[in-house]
Amino acid sequence: MRLEDYWGIGPKTSALLTTELGESRAVEAIEAADVRALVDAGVPRGRATRILRRANGEAGMDVLATADTRAVYDDLLSLAAGYALTEHAADRIRVLTPCLDREAIESRLDDVVAARDAWKRLGEAERDRVVEAFTAYDEADGTDRAAVETALTLRDVGLTGETFTALEGLDDEGLEAAADALRDVRGAIDDGPVTVAAGADAELDARRERLAAAETLADSAFDVLEQVRDGSVRDFEALTAATVDHVAAETGADPGTVRAAAPEDALDAADFVSATLRGLVETLEDAVEGREATVADALRERIDEGGGDVERAAAVVGDLAFQLSLGRFAAEYRLTRPRLVDDGLAVRDARSLFVDGSVQPVSYGVGTHSLGGDDDADGEATAADVAGGVKPPTGDRVTVLTGANSGGKTTLLETLCAVALLTSMGLPVPASSAAVGGFDRIVFHRRHASFNAGVLESTLRSVVPPLVESGRTLMLVDEFEAITEPGRAADLLNGLVDLTVEREALGVYVTHLAEDLNPLPDTARIDGIFAEGLTNDLALRVDYQPRFGTIGRSTPEFIVSRLVANAADREVRQGFEHLAAAVGEAAVQRTLSDARWSPDDA
Repeated sequence: MRLEDYWGIGPKTSALLTTELGESRAVEAIEAADVRALVDAGVPRGRATRILRRANGEAGMDVLATADTRAVYDDLLSLAAGYALTEHAADRIRVLTPCLDREAIESRLDDVVAARDAWKRLGEAERDRVVEAFTAYDEADGTDRAAVETALTLRDVGLTGETFTALEGLDDEGLEAAADALRDVRGAIDDGPVTVAAGADAELDARRERLAAAETLADSAFDVLEQVRDGSVRDFEALTAATVDHVAAETGADPGTVRAAAPEDALDAADFVSATLRGLVETLEDAVEGREATVADALRERIDEGGGDVERAAAVVGDLAFQLSLGRFAAEYRLTRPRLVDDGLAVRDARSLFVDGSVQPVSYGVGTHSLGGDDDADGEATAADVAGGVKPPTGDRVTVLTGANSGGKTTLLETLCAVALLTSMGLPVPASSAAVGGFDRIVFHRRHASFNAGVLESTLRSVVPPLVESGRTLMLVDEFEAITEPGRAADLLNGLVDLTVEREALGVYVTHLAEDLNPLPDTARIDGIFAEGLTNDLALRVDYQPRFGTIGRSTPEFIVSRLVANAADREVRQGFEHLAAAVGEAAVQRTLSDARWSPDDA
């Protein structure tokens, strides 16, 4: 393929990559999803990431059917990349895309779950050692030495399991010997010239020092001439002798070596000194090169004691950084392996990855599924995670979610979107158990505050086309009533529910207009989230677990009670008390009393 055949690469970017990498190397970098190669060539990181996502997952990117879906996708990858052990691993995470191949999803889940379990088995000290090893590997830009030392660390801390089979059978003694030798090498050992590090060989260090001193003198030959021509030198023979003595003293070179470098037919004193210094530099360069070759050969022999293990370590450590980074992410958020199913999306005890602090886990589902009990968990669930053993209903193609403001409805939609996206990328999910179907498109649409025809039109243009395309679509749509009149919003929502069922898609629609909807199809249900009271600091207390088959309500006395309690102005307070009488004075007073004295909130 030509560079310009790839998405996002125009003439300017193509010219840049061709100049910096060459077209063949640039194509290789794109096909390998090598973000670093493109960034080093001058492509901005964000643009490089977008190019490689399209190049390596075009069909998967089509799953991200709306801007809100893409935002959740970006947030998930940013979150995961924060646990990367190397910059290259972070780049590889950022270019992950949804996948439509079930076998590929299962394979990555195998790898990530194995890496998660391996990471969890490590103690804190061992984890610190692994992080330090990969940090050093990253800072060394992935040299053979750094790869070998990292591999040795991974084996020493006891990382085992499917993810780390590539490390099994490595000869530790051979690798240790190779690592010692590689510490004496700058860069990588290959078939070309090798640069031996300072300190590896005393004789080589001495020759390099003599060469450096000679080069310094050669750069100031006139000054050398002035120093040897000090008045006592009466003839050319004396000048040559003084020059040899001075240069030998300044460089540490043997006088015979200096004398051998001197010209036989110098034109004058200046030419003699200059030619002598140039000749000495050439002689010492040859001496350094010869010694370096001898030392390099010895180093290669020591490295060869590791046999093919050095090459194997260098080849696999980068992949292990990627897998273990995803495992760290999964361990940190207690992510579990979802079960791949033909249809449906259901979770037990799901948690939002984007909400800080302790949150109430929620169970929910749409479509046909067989989400079971605790035996479906992937070893991650605890008693505190379980939402009363709630099992979502099965068989409904569409759910209409209603209930209290600030009741977590939008967060639930976002969580369902995150679960579907993580699964599509072969990553575990934030739930005690989950059953997730494959989707060709995920339509997530957040509530918008604007109320005008333009917003309505853009919203419909965003959510309807993916719904009517062939394939499997998941609709997650929040509050149509926020962008048009309530009556019209109810009509549109009715139409979307009917269309979702007709197209055999799955949908979760959030609304406050459930009572205004026409009778729903048999394969649709209404669920509700309920406000239960006020805390003792007058915050609304909500049960975030939806109640299936019930319209949720935000009981007005809770809101009015809070307004009455917080009113500082007497007249304003009287106004809210008038409203309290309208909604039920007794209920308001009971709510205030419960809020102030409830032992549960003390």
